[in-house]
Amino acid sequence: MPEPSDEHLMLGYRDGDAEAFATLYGRHRGPLYRYLLHGCGNSSIAEELFQDVWTNLIRVRGTYRVEASFKTWLYRLAHNRLVDHYRRGQMPWVCDEDLGMVPDPAPSQDQLANDADCVQRLQVALCRLPAAQREAFVLREEAGMSLEAIGACAGVGRETIKSRLRYALKTLRAALEDCL
Repeated sequence: MPEPSDEHLMLGYRDGDAEAFATLYGRHRGPLYRYLLHGCGNSSIAEELFQDVWTNLIRVRGTYRVEASFKTWLYRLAHNRLVDHYRRGQMPWVCDEDLGMVPDPAPSQDQLANDADCVQRLQVALCRLPAAQREAFVLREEAGMSLEAIGACAGVGRETIKSRLRYALKTLRAALEDCL
């Protein structure tokens, strides 16, 4: 039997199925947290925002209707929470080393040192990207969202997202040229 879709689970949760919420949370907690972490650059702020997004989802569950994918809806909640936090001036941009990237298991010592350097450079390069480019990149890579879904989340068109991704990738490739 195929896994129920996120939309089906959210409709179930809206109608009182607590297990449906647990399944949704399990599916999306990691990528959502990493999106918020990359969006704010600080693990303690990301944890606070993460809780706020899930609390908001719980609060508005009764009004949920399938108008877009659940993932788009969830990341729109997260995007709005990040924007609200920035607007209040509560989020100075600081990079935190806890970005959840780990080298492949069992590499040689030389490879491990090189991988650690590349991971650190990637983290710095991500921090330096303009917020809109970083958001598009993280939604694509962490959440696996389509260009259309990212655009819906960010409130811009598909072509704008393509442009943001193109510039983000160009910048990241330049920063990691000898790692690739």
